[in-house]
Amino acid sequence: MAETPAEDLIHYIAPKGEYIPFLDDTDYIAKGLEWKLFTARSVKRELLYKSGSFQGKVKLAGYEQYGNGLDTVVVEFENGKRSCIHPSYLKEMQSSSFGKELLSGPVSETSAVPSEKEQVIDAPITETSDQLSEEPKKAKTKSKRTTAKPKLELPGEKVHFTATVKEFTAKMNHFTGEEDEVILMENVKVTTEPELTIGDAWCGYSKTLKKAELEEGDEIEFDGKVVDKKYNKEIRYKVNNPSKLVKKGMDA
Repeated sequence: MAETPAEDLIHYIAPKGEYIPFLDDTDYIAKGLEWKLFTARSVKRELLYKSGSFQGKVKLAGYEQYGNGLDTVVVEFENGKRSCIHPSYLKEMQSSSFGKELLSGPVSETSAVPSEKEQVIDAPITETSDQLSEEPKKAKTKSKRTTAKPKLELPGEKVHFTATVKEFTAKMNHFTGEEDEVILMENVKVTTEPELTIGDAWCGYSKTLKKAELEEGDEIEFDGKVVDKKYNKEIRYKVNNPSKLVKKGMDA
């Protein structure tokens, strides 16, 4: 029997009647910023759609608007099909950690428009549903072993780093009730003695860093202090007060 293409397993939720297309590029950017799907610094024309059985790129086709002021985004898949999805759920899909613990299998309607109480099942994406039903304890143990990382012995003083700019995004500041702009970095290393590989880290997108006109993929080096402060479960460490930043061999 021929294997069903993964995209045919998606539960498409078609728009109800005529949805609202974007008026122009300015309207597209304004709505994307409102939904927090990208930043003004990094406007995205394609976004990721993830489920347990499928991961691919989608484009924003428009939205549906309701009397309560809430929007439902209409996305278009590469096969031309359109589906509705809540903007906050689409935003979650852009995270590198999203979907790593989803079960393989067809996507249900609730996965396209989730409730606030919806929870992802704690099992690695590489395990099939049959394997989990036969050996649930073994699968759960494997998940914990693959995600657990030893805590690093961080330097207590300011040190020199090299890193790569991965993404411009935002993080909720619970003290102000607003979102702060942040930078996600990868390949972060302490190059002063003793050398230390941090891996992924994050830092605030300060006015000083904005002057450097950074872009995703830029290789940088700078001074700063690394602390144990999570961005999410995948990114545990934060760099405070980065300074003396150098980008591509040029002083920032």
